[in-house]
Amino acid sequence: MTAPFEKSRPGAPVGFFAAEAAGLAWLRAAGGPTIPDVVEVGRERIVLDRVTEVAPTAHAAEGLGRGLARMHRAGAPHHGAPPPGWTTDGFIATLPLPHQVEDQGLGWPEFYVTHRVTPFLRLARDRDAVDADGVAAVERVCARLTAGAVPVPPAEPARLHGDLWAGNVLWSADGPVLVDPAAHGGHRETDLAMLALFGLPQLDRVLAAYDEAWPLDDGWRDRVALHQLHPLLVHAALFGGGYGRQAVSAAAAYR
Repeated sequence: MTAPFEKSRPGAPVGFFAAEAAGLAWLRAAGGPTIPDVVEVGRERIVLDRVTEVAPTAHAAEGLGRGLARMHRAGAPHHGAPPPGWTTDGFIATLPLPHQVEDQGLGWPEFYVTHRVTPFLRLARDRDAVDADGVAAVERVCARLTAGAVPVPPAEPARLHGDLWAGNVLWSADGPVLVDPAAHGGHRETDLAMLALFGLPQLDRVLAAYDEAWPLDDGWRDRVALHQLHPLLVHAALFGGGYGRQAVSAAAAYR
């Protein structure tokens, strides 16, 4: 029998691992990619079924694309909605992630600016990872987005993993497995843009299979950098100015 996998964080804030467990359960219920079972969860640790990793294959990548389409299509009550039963903010990496427990009636652009870009831009600025000119550049894009000057087709809230970088996709003999979510309701293109940010293997096959299962809106490739703005600001707040410069560069595509 394979031993379970344990993650721990001494001094973790209240709810840190409970939020992860709630997100895993919500994503598992969508019937998409495999989500590991939670064996135990506590204040400072979570124990999961262990995943034995193998090299990614084209077949597994196509399965991931189709599975993500199913997961996203399972939907969410509104943009920013947390997993069921979760009544406060979540976490992304080690940072608080603002949720909207109640539906505030925000469309995706307003939600994205208010609850994803602005809080992390402020944090990155406070940590000297984005300078004043960079802040102004990102704020200009936010204003254009909420004014409709950056076109984004309206979409029903999707059920997102929320932190879907390549390291949170594990390739097993039984197919891809998703871990470490920051699950919430949002725009499906956000997860796909995050996959592209740090170079997921076989990404072209993943995207092609996704598009076949649930066709993407016209122009989605032109919006990849827009959706990457939030995770880049998260990384800027955590790791410094190199990511801050990338975030400002991403914003420049929409000025």
